[in-house]
Amino acid sequence: MQDFIKNILSDIRIDLTDEFDRNFERKAFFDKPWENSKIPNHKGSLMMRTGKLRRSIRSKQGSNHISWSSSLPYASLQNEGGEIIVTERMKRFFWAMFFKSDGAITMKRDKDQQVVNRDTARNKRLTGEAAMWRALALQKVGAKMKVKQRQFIGDHPQLRQRIEQVVDRNMKDLEKEIFNKLKR
Repeated sequence: MQDFIKNILSDIRIDLTDEFDRNFERKAFFDKPWENSKIPNHKGSLMMRTGKLRRSIRSKQGSNHISWSSSLPYASLQNEGGEIIVTERMKRFFWAMFFKSDGAITMKRDKDQQVVNRDTARNKRLTGEAAMWRALALQKVGAKMKVKQRQFIGDHPQLRQRIEQVVDRNMKDLEKEIFNKLKR
């Protein structure tokens, strides 16, 4: 009986781990799509800029339970949503992204290297992305930023259905095995 339960848990762990991984492909928690980010992403789809979060998810099977975890500190923040506090390091990152996204300000100088004009056409037409990074960089240290929930692991009716399917399949296999042993 212990082996039977162990086999069921193993099958459930494999199936559910695969379903949680597919959430990243679906860009949703099963049938609930993730809200789009205000920060533009040129490196991939939402929640998949580097793929590090997706690869960090690990499952662990005990004698009568299964658990999933991630070693990344922001995994639970993304999965559950919440607030983060702006730090000086974050502000430096925002400024770096501002300059990287064509936010660099052009200054015209005269012969003595004195700034003559900062109101150039280029400075006036900052890209939307640069404007967004500038707004983030201008926040005060200690300000709170809200992170919307983008759940990728958790309870869902489709998961319960998958668990029932796995248990039913294992029960049928056990039934066949018992029937074959009784036939002999």
